[in-house]
Amino acid sequence: MPNKKIHICHLTSVHQTTDVRIFHKECSSLAKKYDVTLLVINGNNDFINDVKIIGVPVTYKNRRQRFTKAVNQLYKKAMEVDADIYHFHDPEILRIAKKLKRKGKKVIYDVHEDLPRQILSKPYINPIIKYPLSIFVEYFENKIASKLDGIITATPHIKERFLRVNKNTISINNFPILNELLLNIDYNTKKENIICYVGGITKIRGIKEIVNSIESLDLKLLIAGDFLENGLREEVCQLKGWRKVEELGFINRKEVKEVYAKSKLGLVTLHPVINYIEALPVKMFEYMAAGLPIIASNFPLWKSIIENNECGICVNPLNPKEIKEAIEYILNNPELASIMGRNGKKLVKEKYNWSIEENKLLNFYSSLIE
Repeated sequence: MPNKKIHICHLTSVHQTTDVRIFHKECSSLAKKYDVTLLVINGNNDFINDVKIIGVPVTYKNRRQRFTKAVNQLYKKAMEVDADIYHFHDPEILRIAKKLKRKGKKVIYDVHEDLPRQILSKPYINPIIKYPLSIFVEYFENKIASKLDGIITATPHIKERFLRVNKNTISINNFPILNELLLNIDYNTKKENIICYVGGITKIRGIKEIVNSIESLDLKLLIAGDFLENGLREEVCQLKGWRKVEELGFINRKEVKEVYAKSKLGLVTLHPVINYIEALPVKMFEYMAAGLPIIASNFPLWKSIIENNECGICVNPLNPKEIKEAIEYILNNPELASIMGRNGKKLVKEKYNWSIEENKLLNFYSSLIE
């Protein structure tokens, strides 16, 4: 059967149409060889990068209704699409995965996060139920995953967990698209004292420590992303360092590149919670691709990437003084900062880029189809 006749349907009940991993990377890469449809809750119908996007309209008031109403509507639309392979991206879709299998479809689960460990770090979950909930979720996730045709994970660490229940598991890392963020800007002469943080904003992603660290520094911090916790923005706005912040909100990919072009370094100082220590945050590699030195958390895995390759400094993410000193050191040593930026860019070009991951993804699909 010619490859173009194979129809792949991606499903998400949580992410936006333009999600970088789902749309810009996986769907757009697969569309080079296959027919690809993307189902998105409350998205707009469109056809971009040879990907057919179908918005599934659903009105829901809370997470529980999203788990039920939104996923039920996704399943209904998925059956109308009648694809050969279904590739889903959210744990709440697990409950319809078995239904898709019973219809004779091949089904792939794309695991973005280590959900059982993530539950343990959620501040809004009652501490009394965190551990039993985490155990139950892992049991349920493993039970369904063991019966699927393939598992794709966002990191090697998560891959090791799922290999125990499904041998057809591969890690497709969320590395940058090679040419999207590469910049050729003279680090020493073209930039003001601007630093950046790009991504979702929560307490455990270190926003308070970052803002406290810049209180006495002569610079501007660009923050691009949404506050994801109720009341957090109001809390952070009261910090003295906030007067050095320019808040950009959620921005598109072109605007992200413009932020990187202005900045002298990027921050990724996530707290040492269990699901971050072995994570590979995409913003870290995007900073590298843009030629920015990185200030990152001092997790062993991150140190092996950043400090061993001399592309940034790793610090205690809970210590604003240490973050401040690292910022000062990089800004006061522009030649070293330029070298760090070049080292990071070289690393992305050679190892940490989507072109390599795209080949893994296409080969995974080829083996699944054959």
